[in-house]
Amino acid sequence: MRALLRQFSAFFGVGIAAAIVHYGLLVSLVEGYRMEAVRATLVGYVGGGIVSYLLNRRHTYASDRPHREAGWRFAVVALVGFGLTWAAMALFVRALGAPYLPAQVATTGIVLVWSFLAHKLWTFRAPPAVLP
Repeated sequence: MRALLRQFSAFFGVGIAAAIVHYGLLVSLVEGYRMEAVRATLVGYVGGGIVSYLLNRRHTYASDRPHREAGWRFAVVALVGFGLTWAAMALFVRALGAPYLPAQVATTGIVLVWSFLAHKLWTFRAPPAVLP
């Protein structure tokens, strides 16, 4: 249990760095360039995703899985997260009329749970041992 707590704490710390990139792009694009919030958050998601992959692979999961394996797995999980982000933000902002920042905070919580579990159980999981 202690190892899981340490791992989740590292994931959370990496998430803060990724969120700074994501939210920074979101707010800059909405406020500075008047981009629609759902589109802007998807741009932010991609930027934060790059930070997330690089830091999580090394610091959270200490994965030995080669980039050629972990990279495509990360991309699949990120693609699902991208879809969840789009769906949640479209629901909150477009359908319900919520302000974009509170909507993004709620969306971040949803995607955080999905991402942690998927990366732990699949993306960065140690490859099975090869028997001699």
